[in-house]
Amino acid sequence: MSTRVELCKADDIAEGTAIRVETAGLILAVFHIEGAFYVTDDTCTHGPGSLSEGFIDGDVVECNFHNGQFDIKTGEIVSPPCMIPVKIYPTTVDGGAVFIEVD
Repeated sequence: MSTRVELCKADDIAEGTAIRVETAGLILAVFHIEGAFYVTDDTCTHGPGSLSEGFIDGDVVECNFHNGQFDIKTGEIVSPPCMIPVKIYPTTVDGGAVFIEVD
């Protein structure tokens, strides 16, 4: 059974940016891209880089550690050296707040 977790207010994240949120034992990157919100694990799968501090270009985030790139919407690898996709979370906005579903 999944649990709904509130992460932040939608207004906390400017369009085209991301913030780091720590909650429910998770460290997450919350992205506001093209009018929608997406959530991934914040830690790059290749090293200690923070995706919320990475460079965002459209729907791609480049890790600030080794410059690997991920698709923000799917978590898939766009560019090495990353070899493992980043985990994404089902995300909704309700009442002006951003929520995820966690198992």
